[in-house]
Amino acid sequence: PMVELPSRAHVVVVGGGVIGCSVAYHLTKLGRTDVLLLEQGRLSGGSTWHAAGLVGPLRATEAGTRLVQYSAELYARLEVETGFATGYRNVGGVIVARTEDRMTQLRRTAANAVAYDLDCEVVSPTRAQELWPPMRVDDLLGALWLPGDGKVNPADLTQALARGARQGGAQIAERVRVVGFDTEAGPTGRRVTGVRTDQGTVECEVVVNCGGQWAKALGDLAGVTVPLHSAEHFYVVTEEVAGTRPDLPIMRDPDGWTYFKEEVGGLVVGGFEPDAKP
Repeated sequence: PMVELPSRAHVVVVGGGVIGCSVAYHLTKLGRTDVLLLEQGRLSGGSTWHAAGLVGPLRATEAGTRLVQYSAELYARLEVETGFATGYRNVGGVIVARTEDRMTQLRRTAANAVAYDLDCEVVSPTRAQELWPPMRVDDLLGALWLPGDGKVNPADLTQALARGARQGGAQIAERVRVVGFDTEAGPTGRRVTGVRTDQGTVECEVVVNCGGQWAKALGDLAGVTVPLHSAEHFYVVTEEVAGTRPDLPIMRDPDGWTYFKEEVGGLVVGGFEPDAKP
């Protein structure tokens, strides 16, 4: 079915995943109501649908840490604001160490947490098993306990952000594919003046590329290089596992390149592939 698009918008956001909907939502919070979001399929149907939904505030920099802290606060209040649940649960997180080098890294991470005023504790293998009962700990040297970690349902979160964006005045159009951009010469180089879609052209002043794994292809349409490519990523969803419960913390095993989270009585086990196949 054809979608009735506006003839112009100040800002066009391309991509209806969690990032695109978040951009639209926050633009309206900043007073930008003339915002149009375009999604080629359905909201959250691409990379977002496959996301693990892990929310870990402690990052390598203070700026990154504050950003994720804000995100967690946002996820917790969005349901009240929009009426849409996000599935956010503050369950905490455990990071385990199998080697002395990893323990050294975890102690440094704990020091960063203190500097950023985040709750964090270096714990023994026995305490780690109390926090995360399904695992064996005979090969562990210790672990890090992060009470502020959590998990969220990425698809539900996307819908909540989209609802908030619409409430703020943004328009969202699904099943509209971007096929090109109109540009003109400006004082600092070429600038976008319009977005061409399979259902008409929309004049605009700003385009935000939130295409996820299609972001590079979108950039190519405008002559902009986006250094990004998709890579294989594997995860397993298990049957029920003894010791799991809905509030089971997230568990990360960086020495084994894996993460674990509870899912309907079982576990989602995902890999951090160090040399992922493009």
